[in-house]
Amino acid sequence: MSTQTAPKKRVTIHELRRMKDAGDKIAMVTAYDATAARLVAAAGVDAVLVGDSVGMAVQGHDSTLPVTLEHMIYHSAMVRRGLDREGGRPHLVGDLPFGTYQASVDDAVKASVRLVAEAGVQAVKLEGGADYAEVVRRIVRAGVPVMGHIGLTPQSVHKMGGYVVQGKDSDKAQQILRDARALEAAGCYAVVLECIPAELARIVTSQLRIPTIGIGAGPHVDGQVLVYTDLLGLDLAFTPKFAKHFAEVGVQVRDAVASYVGEVKAQAFPADEHSFHSASVRLVPAPVPADHDEEPQGGVMGAPI
Repeated sequence: MSTQTAPKKRVTIHELRRMKDAGDKIAMVTAYDATAARLVAAAGVDAVLVGDSVGMAVQGHDSTLPVTLEHMIYHSAMVRRGLDREGGRPHLVGDLPFGTYQASVDDAVKASVRLVAEAGVQAVKLEGGADYAEVVRRIVRAGVPVMGHIGLTPQSVHKMGGYVVQGKDSDKAQQILRDARALEAAGCYAVVLECIPAELARIVTSQLRIPTIGIGAGPHVDGQVLVYTDLLGLDLAFTPKFAKHFAEVGVQVRDAVASYVGEVKAQAFPADEHSFHSASVRLVPAPVPADHDEEPQGGVMGAPI
């Protein structure tokens, strides 16, 4: 009998729909490199988003707007390789960054195809509601699954006047519901609901056949997504209301590096157990140049002659 482990079945858009129908919650997290991808895959997440949040979480920007398509391809390809090293089970989604789909439908299709072909994502995500329904239709027609994103849409931060909760009054809540329905009708297989009241998220979720993935949208959705650095507490200065630190890795990293610095200064690291030895090493005196008039001061590595 073979002891070889069967390969893990990759999560597809159909599996996510099945999970919604069965009431199984979807656990999604962002990742931006191969190391993070391997870790989150080993932890059992259902889906991974290579978000344009990389601009804030990794690149140091104060918004997602400077992120380019080349950045997204670069990071998504790293994550794909990391997931494949762990068996490749999680569903992989890549963000379409600002400027790649707002100007024309053709641009949107080309950017989506590049993310799939060059980075290995299974789907793309774009922000916006009914106004982008035709963009969604064309991308889906080209063979690329699309995840929608409504509510707080970070690429529209200037239009919204900041990172503020959306859909708090009846008119705006109704528009979010219309947007969700329009995205479903256009062919989206799932939709992210960001920073909207939990009551509204419950209504949207109940009226859609496709899964809803919440971030700052309360518990009454089909799944949750968190930014990797928020989940781990890597940014000591950033604690959004909707996020929970499941570990204080930032503190641990800071303290570990401080310990390293202290041991280097105190000459406690590296110790003998961190060093290599060889009894056969012999030092050979450095040759003295023919035109060198002074006495040599030492051999190789300063060894006396």
